[in-house]
This record gives sequence, structure tokens and C-alpha cells, in this order.
Amino acid sequence: MTWRVVVADRVAGSGLELLSKTPDIEVVDVAGKPAELDTAIAGAHALIVRSETRVTASLMARAPHLRIVARAGTGVDTIDVHAATRRGIAVMNTPGANTVSAG
Repeated sequence: MTWRVVVADRVAGSGLELLSKTPDIEVVDVAGKPAELDTAIAGAHALIVRSETRVTASLMARAPHLRIVARAGTGVDTIDVHAATRRGIAVMNTPGANTVSAG
């Protein structure tokens, strides 16, 4: 099975390259193209966001295969965690990942 990972916001190219080289992972990069997110999310198993994309109950409802939402950053304030929990979708973030940049 191929896992479809939709990247909704800009993330480091090195991270996308690493994901793309992983067997059984298809990366769909729609960063900066919000109109394309609706089409891409329909087949997504995973969604990667930063702070630009709001992951609402409505967005998740359009993603019947979605199993994980990952925020490349601290906090999950842009993600409806309660809606994700009700659907069995795992939510995670990367606390401390931007500590050096913030300092």
C-alpha cells in the first residue's frame, strides 16, 4: 500500500526529499496552493501543516482516509484536536524543532 502524504504548508525541502525517497510514500506538495488542497486531501492518509493551514472538522471530513495530522512547529492551535480525536486521527507536532531559529 502506498501512503499519501499531503503537505499543505511550506516545509524544508530536505524533509520533503527524505519523505519522497521513502518507499510506499507518495508526497503531494500543495503548499501555497490552497485551491489544490481540497482535491489532494480526498486521498490523503497523512497531512503535514505549519501555521498557515487551519485543520478544521470540515477539512478532515473531506479526507476519509486521513490517519494523522502533523504540525511542523510547536503547538496544535491550528488543528481541531477534538474533531480529530472523534475520528481516530492522531495529531502530533514538533516541539522544540524551531528553538534555534526562535533564539
